[in-house]
Amino acid sequence: MKKLLYVVTLFLTTVSPAFSSPPATFTEAKVIAKQKIYLDQANSPMGELYCGCKWTWVGKSGGRIDAKSCGYETRQQQTRAERTEWEHIVPAWTFGHQRQCWQSGGREQCVDTDPVFRAMEADLFNLYPSVGEVNGDRSNFNYGMVSGVAPQYGQCTTKVDFQQRAAEPRDEVKGLVARTTFYMFDRYKLNMSRQQQQLLMAWDKQHPVTAWEKERDRRISAIMGHSNPFVTGQRSWTSGYKPAGDGIVSAVPVRTPQPAPTPTLASASTATGVIVGNQKSHVYHLPSGCPGYAQVSAKNQVAFASESEAQAAGYRKAGNCK
Repeated sequence: MKKLLYVVTLFLTTVSPAFSSPPATFTEAKVIAKQKIYLDQANSPMGELYCGCKWTWVGKSGGRIDAKSCGYETRQQQTRAERTEWEHIVPAWTFGHQRQCWQSGGREQCVDTDPVFRAMEADLFNLYPSVGEVNGDRSNFNYGMVSGVAPQYGQCTTKVDFQQRAAEPRDEVKGLVARTTFYMFDRYKLNMSRQQQQLLMAWDKQHPVTAWEKERDRRISAIMGHSNPFVTGQRSWTSGYKPAGDGIVSAVPVRTPQPAPTPTLASASTATGVIVGNQKSHVYHLPSGCPGYAQVSAKNQVAFASESEAQAAGYRKAGNCK
């Protein structure tokens, strides 16, 4: 009995706000998610997200799927079918595409330059261990109702429609993914289609908050410093809901382009490696291989020391560069 009390006390201590802080990166988030949220869930009846499989932990944040525990059968990718992966319930592609940084350079650019994207990528409410193969098949598809698709993963009831680019999770987690999606779109002020809203509102009503979802919320809130208001009942998503944007705590840094050291292109081009941007078109030209390099008018010139600097300022390479 004393040993049991010690284990419980030790576990609760690991999720105490006094010893926790929100993760700063996706890599850090995966380790914290294992240690402080899902450590005791590997053999729970709930199992991982999509198929309810049990798993064993491996390394800092990985795991090996117990296929027999859930009747899982590999569809195609055996290696990924055997391991757990961390699923972003709202895909990084989805929230990334609503940030300017993604347009400038994709996910890597967002990680490097956008603190709001980094917060979204590392948000513990949006992470859940899942069978790697299903995680890969789901890709960046929206959740939806999938009909006419035969079972793809043995007894696992999650279905993926590759043609319609939609994924329907098992009934046991439909409410959880709906309320997690509401949270992400509300906290980070994202835009959701009316069709997606209607589907998720239906799932929210059909599949009420479970005891595990409440416990998960409690554990995550101890680290993040706030709860998911759509789990606690503080907020409810309705048609026409206006996201609050509570997570937009710092603006994306915007670099104010500085004019070239000298007003003439002739003198600017004598400096080795100078990249010339056009502040009117937000296109940049390299000293070699870009026919437009000598054609940018002096009044529109902006000089950059590197392509990464130009891209960070919101510029893109000229399409006619070789």
